Order: sequence, then structure tokens, then C-alpha cells
Amino acid sequence: MADHYEVLGVSKDASQDEIKKAYRKLARQLHPDVNPGEDAAERFKLVTHAYDVLSDEDSRRRYDMGGDQNGGFGGGFGGFGDIFETFFGSAGGARSARPRSRRERGQDALVRINLELGDVVFGVHRDIEVDTAVLCETCHGSCCQPGTSPVTCDVCGGSGHVQRQVRSLLGNVVTTQPCGTCEGYGTVIPNPCGSCAGQGRVRSRRTVALDIPAGVETGLRLQLPGSGEVGRAGGPNGDLYVEVAVAPHPVFSRDGDDLLATLEVSMADAILGTTTTIEGLDGTVDLELRAGVQSGDVLTIDGRGITPLRGSQRGDLRVGVQVLTPTRLDGAQRKLIEDFAKKTKAPEPKLAQFQQGLFSKLRDRFRSH
Repeated sequence: MADHYEVLGVSKDASQDEIKKAYRKLARQLHPDVNPGEDAAERFKLVTHAYDVLSDEDSRRRYDMGGDQNGGFGGGFGGFGDIFETFFGSAGGARSARPRSRRERGQDALVRINLELGDVVFGVHRDIEVDTAVLCETCHGSCCQPGTSPVTCDVCGGSGHVQRQVRSLLGNVVTTQPCGTCEGYGTVIPNPCGSCAGQGRVRSRRTVALDIPAGVETGLRLQLPGSGEVGRAGGPNGDLYVEVAVAPHPVFSRDGDDLLATLEVSMADAILGTTTTIEGLDGTVDLELRAGVQSGDVLTIDGRGITPLRGSQRGDLRVGVQVLTPTRLDGAQRKLIEDFAKKTKAPEPKLAQFQQGLFSKLRDRFRSH
């Protein structure tokens, strides 16, 4: 067994301060993160164990009096430091930790887009502007000035981690922490790119082409994989999410894949019947009103609604009829209505099921279709 004083390179009457200085000098030379060789690792263990024994007054006294080489402990344990190593692994075990990569996945981005109701009938193409991070054109993600490259960190030796010894009840406990000099990357950038400040990316406004499918509705989010922010140091892009908001239409409203509207009809046209042309969201529509049509009747035009988000069968256009009763009549008009009433012998007014106006009646009719 090697003499502890010889291992540390001090005399037997060395002071505690001399022993501590000698240990620190050797530890800096032999530490596994600085000197990864197997011989250095073994010497580091010997140096650490010698310091464990000689730095404590009681264990040093027993050692000087010829006690066992482990500072008073039998059974082959090499002091507190070796006991900890026996149960928790060697001081150099943390060397297997790898430095972290500078390349990171970019964040997802979210933009909102406003659409008209007509845009969702068949879908629409839009070019949207996105303000996000893009790859730096100067360094192309290397984070370095052109012609330069990262260099190995001289503190951690490229491992990205450093080990620190902390004295505890179990002796010298070795802890591993990310290197504060290189932030755990294992390399440092002495000449960072001036365009991106060493980030490998810059903020920029770019145009993204987007095909919005038919059938979308307010609140729906469309995902564009890989169209979000580029990652740090040229890492992969995040995703882009586009949230849709469909503006209210002054005439048409939506019920699932169907379109709803109200057709105002004069009393004469309701009585006699007529044909008319209305302007739909995707062109004109011919309507035929039968004679005697009533307020609340629903006319259905097949296949003139919205193309569903998943499918090809378009919904319908449903038009509710509202018969307009004239409120101002001249004398001649009133005489005609009175004569008409006498000749038709209209039934007396009677009670019927309560309806909260035309819209409630239309709603019930719509739901029954």
C-alpha cells in the first residue's frame, strides 16, 4: 500500500494547509474531466483517499501510529470516499454523460385568419404572412462567423459537465453539474455570428401558402407541420397552426353543412304563386313559389350548401318564407281587399299552438327537415 504522504508529495510533518494545497494541485492535474486516462483515474483515487486520511486529525494520528492504511477502517474499505464509491459508483462514472446539443426544435407558431362564409363553401387558397424565426443566411445555423467553428471547452474538456467534490458525512462526495463555461454544450463559440448573435436564426417575415379546405368553421385550427419557427442552431422547425374565424354573413347563416336564409314574399305572390331568382353564395338559384305559400314554409334546394370538411356531398340551401303583410293601403287597395275577403269567406280567427314569431316557426320547420 502506497504511503499517503508520498502520494501527496508532502513530508510527514506537513501542516494541514500544506496537505490541502498539495491535494488541490494534484486533483486539478488528475481529475477525470481533465485527464481521462485510466492511469490518471487510478492516481486520482489514490490522491483522494490519501487526502481523506490525512485531512482528518484523528485518522491521521491513527495512520501515523501504524494503524491500517485505510485510516482506521478494516475489511478493505478505503476510507469514507471509497465507502461512498463502493455503494454509489466511481468518481469518474459521470464521464459517460454527454454534452447537450445546440440544435433545438423550434417553437410552434399560431396565426389567425378571417374568412367569409362564401370561402368555406368550396375552400379557398390564401397566402398568409408569418413573423417568425428563420435560418440565419450568414452562418446557416452554425452560430459562428463564416470561416470559424466552435472550439472544445477547456474547462470540461468537451464533456459538457464538471465534477465537484463536497465533503459530507460519507467523505468526499463527487457531484456532476453542467459546465458553467460552455453551458453544457462541450464547446464554446469564440466568434459568434454577427447577424444572429450566435443563435443560428433571425426574426423575419415570410409568406406561407395555405389551402383552406371547405367546411371549416370558427375555432378550427389547421396544422402545417414544419412551418413554424426554425430551431436554435438550425434545429428542425416547429409546426404552424392557423386558427380560423368565419365572419357573420348579412343574409346566410350556417347549420352544419346546410345554409339557411329567409325569403320575403309579398302577399300577392304568396296568394298567386310566382317564380324568382335569388343570389346564392356560389351563383344564382331559381325558386318556384307555389300559390298559397305560408309564412314559415321551408323551400329546400338540394346540394347548394357547404361541402363538408371530410366528404364530398354538399349540404342543402334551406329558405324559409316570410309573407309580408302591407301596413299602408290607399282607399282603392283597401276596397279590393275587403271585396276579396267577402268573396272568399275567410274563416274566423282561432287559437293555435303558440309560436314565438316567424323565426321560432322557421327553426321548428328547419329542424323537422
